[in-house]
Amino acid sequence: MTMAVGVDLSKALDKAYEDKTLKEILDASPAALAGVTDATAKALKDSLGIDTIRELGSNKYFAVAGVLVALEGKTR
Repeated sequence: MTMAVGVDLSKALDKAYEDKTLKEILDASPAALAGVTDATAKALKDSLGIDTIRELGSNKYFAVAGVLVALEGKTR
């Protein structure tokens, strides 16, 4: 079974990436995300070795932080 899913990422991405494929977005620098500067992307690379949005999204530190934030919402 195939299911098409549409997601509007226009507010989450820089204008240049709004029409890119998911693979192109995931392979892009974190600077392709709206609000992430080239300097921030360089800092991510220098400090954590993160070169792409894919690496940012699968980074163990960010994953743990995301889980902790989600758990906080369940404990109130």
